[in-house]
Amino acid sequence: MNSITSGSPIRGLYAITPECASTAELIRKVAAALAGGVKVVQYRQKNQSADNQVLQAHELNKLCSAQNALLIINDNIELAIRVDAAGVHLGRDDVGLTEARGLLGKQKIIGISCYDQMPLAETAVSAGADYIAFGAFFLSAVKPHAVRADLAMVRTAKKQFSVPIVAIGGISLQNAAPLLSAGADAVAVISDLFNAPDITAHAFAFQQLFAEKI
Repeated sequence: MNSITSGSPIRGLYAITPECASTAELIRKVAAALAGGVKVVQYRQKNQSADNQVLQAHELNKLCSAQNALLIINDNIELAIRVDAAGVHLGRDDVGLTEARGLLGKQKIIGISCYDQMPLAETAVSAGADYIAFGAFFLSAVKPHAVRADLAMVRTAKKQFSVPIVAIGGISLQNAAPLLSAGADAVAVISDLFNAPDITAHAFAFQQLFAEKI
């Protein structure tokens, strides 16, 4: 049984951290997003040293815990365990879900990237994924060559699975609404959120889209 299927916290704006060497700057930005209502933060840093990743993840976890938000670690199970994060997000080239569950335990959240492939979603849900992510839905500045998914996939997944569905890839305040209408429970955003002149106001505007959907 999935640990968060009922009353899942994976909903709304799912903030993914921008690449940032300065821990103070990263904390400032994430704190601003949390002030706008964000309840799920994924720590994703591909170009930082291992020591800086540990430092940043520790600080983010303290911040998120204080704000009653979840910290999910991208790809790195060891780091998630070290900082006692809420969970991990895994791609197809990462550790398998069964092994990850054995390392993390039943209470931690494990999300799986399914790209544009429904069979990956079926396998992930059968293995006990807590949420599944599809995308990219739009051109992404972070992953410009990412495979593209379409709204029909969200609609199909929403009918087929009970776990939360996260949409990712080039999502902005201007193009998010159709994804919500198709059934996405959360939208994962990096650039449009953290490049906004007012991160808090932008996060709040995203959350309002979900409030209007209820």
